[in-house]
Amino acid sequence: MKQFMDENFLLRTETAQKLYHEHAKKMPIIDYHCHLIPQMVAENKRFESIAQIWLMGDHYKWRAMRSNGVDERYCTGKDTTDWEKFEKWAETVPYTFRNPLYHWTYLELKTAFGIDQRLNPETAREIYDRCNDMIKNDPKFTPRGLMAHYNVEIVCTTDDPADTLEWHKIVAADPTAKTRMIPAWRPDAAMNIEAPTFKGYIEKLEAASGVSISTFADLTAALQRRHDFFHTMGCRLSDHGIEEFYDEPYTEAQIDAILDKALAGKELSVMETRQYKHAFLHMQAEMDYAAGWTQQYHYGAIRNNNSRMFAQLGADTGFDSIGEFTTAKAMSHFLDEMNAEGHLAKTILYNLNPCANEVIATMLGNFQDGSVPGKIQFGSGWWFLDQKDGMEKQMNALSLLGLLSRFVGMLTDSRSFLSYPRHEYFRRTLCNLVGQDIEDGLIPYTGYEEARVNQMIEDICYNNAKQYFKF
Repeated sequence: MKQFMDENFLLRTETAQKLYHEHAKKMPIIDYHCHLIPQMVAENKRFESIAQIWLMGDHYKWRAMRSNGVDERYCTGKDTTDWEKFEKWAETVPYTFRNPLYHWTYLELKTAFGIDQRLNPETAREIYDRCNDMIKNDPKFTPRGLMAHYNVEIVCTTDDPADTLEWHKIVAADPTAKTRMIPAWRPDAAMNIEAPTFKGYIEKLEAASGVSISTFADLTAALQRRHDFFHTMGCRLSDHGIEEFYDEPYTEAQIDAILDKALAGKELSVMETRQYKHAFLHMQAEMDYAAGWTQQYHYGAIRNNNSRMFAQLGADTGFDSIGEFTTAKAMSHFLDEMNAEGHLAKTILYNLNPCANEVIATMLGNFQDGSVPGKIQFGSGWWFLDQKDGMEKQMNALSLLGLLSRFVGMLTDSRSFLSYPRHEYFRRTLCNLVGQDIEDGLIPYTGYEEARVNQMIEDICYNNAKQYFKF
């Protein structure tokens, strides 16, 4: 019987172990997509307990706790203590066998706190107190301290166009900050024209940009001003959270009429909404290309499925799921129209439904143009797929139908400062895949090819992202 989560966790062969320990492990982290709160980084927040670092905002854990019969007040409630929330998580952990949360829990305890001990109801109080004592007395357990501990070189947050980026300015001006915090452009609120909050958001964007918005040209001008400002703050990536891609034909007059209708508070048809989103994404893609940015598209989620809990807690609280959308043709048309105009920026495509892995992997090759290695990227396993099985399927599809060697690798996509072991989890999975191929005689590992494989591992873990994004 193999020891649970020893130093060779997930590494089933000697070659995999060599690739990880000698090459992957040492590489710094570029976390180019996450949902950390910039204010916490700027103020270098001192947490009061492990529950605040570990459970606050973590809808992965909340979903597991709810499934285990834990009352909502122990997940998101304000009338329960940190200890009570932690205790309920400790009660849930032994029920998470075969869920990635089980492995992540021990990776985080071990790599951050040095605790190599199982978390369960019997050990919960001891672990809670030990962690809290370290959090209280060791400056490592602040946002900046944890990022430095995990060798995070760059972290990209997710920011609305109307954001002042004041917290980014503070970190950028601080010579003691060891990790660069860079904003990433996320204009979903300006795209989601069907949302009841759309009109109020446009007013917010007007105030931030100084542009009065009544036409689509006005909206474009307002966003361009904010896009230019983000660029001065180091932003080099946009990110779009979309259900699917859109390719409905439209005219400028139609989009103006649709925008006017939405600002008047009138209900839009499904076709009008899709036309507007197509026009919006096209406009944003042109901005990104002109600025030399990379555009990211996260698609395939059905969000806020539980309307009662959405009304109670809002978005991003653990009530989302994988969707089914027939989007390959629309994706192809959208990328093709940008490419035909000569305005296709570097692009990363993330699918949430694994049935689209081969769709994405084959779509990449249609629009690679030789200007940049891996110009069109298949994004790493995302959200429900950022676990061993999902990562392996994504990398296998990319390997078979594209170039794994040019992959820009992993990101946390997390709200927690303890999530960086996900990069270790990914790197171990990567090394195990490649190491197994070598052991099976599918990849040579002597002379030139050995050096090439070693370099490939280091590139996927760090170098490819550094060269691709050019922060």
